[in-house]
Amino acid sequence: MSKVRTIGADVWKHKTDKVSLELFTLMYGSIVSQLCDDFEHDYTKVNQQLDKMGYNIGLRLIEEVLAKTGLPRCHSFRETADAVTRVGFKMFLNITPQLGNWSVDNKQFSIIFPPGTNPLVEFVECYDERARRELWYSNILAGVIRGALEMVQLSCETEFVSDVLQGAAQTELRVKIIKVLEDEVPQGEE
Repeated sequence: MSKVRTIGADVWKHKTDKVSLELFTLMYGSIVSQLCDDFEHDYTKVNQQLDKMGYNIGLRLIEEVLAKTGLPRCHSFRETADAVTRVGFKMFLNITPQLGNWSVDNKQFSIIFPPGTNPLVEFVECYDERARRELWYSNILAGVIRGALEMVQLSCETEFVSDVLQGAAQTELRVKIIKVLEDEVPQGEE
């Protein structure tokens, strides 16, 4: 998978239309703020909605990743994790988060964003103490990863376990494979 290390950077440089990072970050902040208002600061519902939005985005983004990169088929969950961080994140956000905290059975890992590396929280200051405890501000990323992995036949659970906005040293997103999905033939077709 050494080729994977350069694919994300190459696509970012040559094949991706870019939007101002500041504009993107501020637009995302507006979405989160509106969701907080719409759900009357019920942060459990806001987190669910961010995950759902991300999931729907992930279902579509994986097609663009595969079309623009010619990424080879991953043969293990480790290779898939490497592709997610080195290609997916690089291609769309121009970042390469760290992989770590692998479980002994290689069925769980963490995507780690050290301080200053998650562009979604670039201009965010959270003054509401309850929001600081309950809101997973970047939860859209958990949904994106879950949706994209499902499209490549991997049913996964994704959840944030720490966030710099909640006072943690780094932001950590945990990914756990549940099962490999079988290709299904639509009903009535053989």
